[in-house]
Amino acid sequence: MKQRHAAAATSALFTLLPLSLLLFRLLALLVRLRLAAFRDAALSLHLLARLRIRPVHLRLPGPHATTLRVWCPAEPSSKPPLLLLHGFGGDSKWTWARNLPTLSRHFHVYAPDLLFFGAHSRSRSPLRTVAFQARCAAEAMRLLGVDRYDVVGISYGGFVVYRLAAMEARDRVPRVVVMTSGVAATPGEMREMAAREERAVEESLLPETADGLRRLVRRSMHRPPPWMPDFVLDDFIKLMCVDQRKERAELLHELLKNGAGIDPLPVLTQKTLILWGDKDQVFPLDLGHRLQRHLGDVSRLEIIKDAGHALQLEGAEQVNRSIKSFLLDGSTLEPARK
Repeated sequence: MKQRHAAAATSALFTLLPLSLLLFRLLALLVRLRLAAFRDAALSLHLLARLRIRPVHLRLPGPHATTLRVWCPAEPSSKPPLLLLHGFGGDSKWTWARNLPTLSRHFHVYAPDLLFFGAHSRSRSPLRTVAFQARCAAEAMRLLGVDRYDVVGISYGGFVVYRLAAMEARDRVPRVVVMTSGVAATPGEMREMAAREERAVEESLLPETADGLRRLVRRSMHRPPPWMPDFVLDDFIKLMCVDQRKERAELLHELLKNGAGIDPLPVLTQKTLILWGDKDQVFPLDLGHRLQRHLGDVSRLEIIKDAGHALQLEGAEQVNRSIKSFLLDGSTLEPARK
């Protein structure tokens, strides 16, 4: 009896240890006023303790060492699987911070850090294509034993989910959500958009200074935070923009050169929901209309008012409702909303 109690106590201790270490880290960061790092640790704690979502590090098969970190449910459930793919603005935790609490109530959510984002998703492969990202995400789901799942991708992640849906059969990926992603832009149009920038595109999307990050936030959001002091922005840059910056710059240049990497762009057979902010200053709303026309009757465009490119943050409640309605409630596809 005593041995069983001791074993149970030991098991509980090892269960609580990661949470205790995170709490200690939170206090240390707060004392040092590293607010971005504090927020990052707080997000991890929220995922682990409240949402029961844990990080798993997967070694993908292939000739080049490739590791992908995926935040996924700690326990099995009967909820439908949902794969969330982020963009250039951060890793999966930061991107989906306002969506995971709601979506995880209805879906078995998988949120990987795409290759070269964060400290854990890495590869020695020289490939920087959207197709390579899509293959890695699909392979991760196979390794996790998930045979059928819906996909959501925002911005760069939208390019990846489009390519993934084109690669995978409809019986594996039945429904797709593309959020504010320039998939319908031609490579020439992508290069023209980059040429109109006042500075090099990697400086705009991969900022190295507080001023650069402040400009990016203001461009990405219709209602940016009114208070963005340098020390907070500098801390975020150290946390999110330094490690593997060279590789992410290569991803960006590949995207601008070849887009989704399929010419002509295929028409998906999956039902597709397109979500766009009406104040998007990164990818103009016209690209959303164009993608809906390209996909035709299998698609619907929803325009979210008073939201910019960071649609999942500024329009989080409507985004969550739209995804749930489209994937679970059997909502019919209708023409684009004006």
